[in-house]
Amino acid sequence: MSINLDILPLKEWLDIKEFPLVISGPCSAESEEQVLITARKISKIPNVKIFRAGIWKPRTRPGLFEGVGIKGLQWLKKVKKETGLLTAVEVALPEHVDIALNNDVDILWIGARTVVNPFSLQDLASVLKGVDIPVMIKNPVNPDLNLWIGALERINLSGIKRLVAIHRGFYFFDKTPYRNAPMWEIPIELKRLIPNLPVICDPSHICGEQDLLLEISQKALDLEMNGLMIESHYDPDNALTDPQQQITPENLSRLISSLIIRKEKGNIDFESKLEELRTEIDKIDAELINILSRRMGLIDEIGKYKRDHNITILQLKRWSKIVQDRLKTGLDSGLKKEFLQKLLEIVHIESIQRQTEIYSKENNRNESQV
Repeated sequence: MSINLDILPLKEWLDIKEFPLVISGPCSAESEEQVLITARKISKIPNVKIFRAGIWKPRTRPGLFEGVGIKGLQWLKKVKKETGLLTAVEVALPEHVDIALNNDVDILWIGARTVVNPFSLQDLASVLKGVDIPVMIKNPVNPDLNLWIGALERINLSGIKRLVAIHRGFYFFDKTPYRNAPMWEIPIELKRLIPNLPVICDPSHICGEQDLLLEISQKALDLEMNGLMIESHYDPDNALTDPQQQITPENLSRLISSLIIRKEKGNIDFESKLEELRTEIDKIDAELINILSRRMGLIDEIGKYKRDHNITILQLKRWSKIVQDRLKTGLDSGLKKEFLQKLLEIVHIESIQRQTEIYSKENNRNESQV
């Protein structure tokens, strides 16, 4: 099932001749010199169409650099006049929107920390009602797809048709090589649910480190993302915010040149072979669903048998043996351990749930007879 949002295609409102579209600029606008030097350099890169800069910076603790505020918008006006780049800033409060609009900002984006709060989103949606400006919405900090979709819906319902989602990764408790885990399955599902929604990847916030940017940028394009948002600073070592994830305009140009641009579709022979393989997958999926259905049928029988003989549902020794045996079989077949563990866990949770329902029905029947 898809979600219908009234969205204009990216190419209808943005002049894109080179792919990928790149949005770039410093994490924070720090000085007029820093903004203009960076903008002049990245304006020479054909793929860069939009200059981004943080004007108001949401910081975890007070006393840290929280952005230059309104005066930075004057610097962005000079960027637009001198380079022709469109300008984009983050807004978190209704007054931010008003100030940005009054200073000719071309594009607004809503950050991850704001997206987690539906009240904040509704405040922004209310002030945007009747305004014709592109809005980009980053995913929430936590991996909650519905929260992301809700933010997109609120802004779209306010009348914003030039809407873009930005995948910037998610906070994850487990240690990963990334600042924010990509969790690609979430933006992929977003694209499936809202097929007409442009999705841009923000490798800078996913990686948190310069040396991972190319890998994540390439992965994003391979997954048919519509563009990239990469932070660039003419002197990143001395940046006031996130110096480790910003790259120089020169390195940005090299990164873009290193990207492999793949075709969405191949020639007739390629498409024929692909269709043949997909047909085989469809057959296997049907068999897999049938096997899972039969397995759950047996689980129901086991549940009834346990219930009738007054045996507890969870049998830890049996489950431990299943996990051990299935992991060995799967690993010997070339499957990954993490995938197998997730699959077994899903099957086990469903099995326990089904048996619990069987016991609950019996308990309810007994109570009705009392």
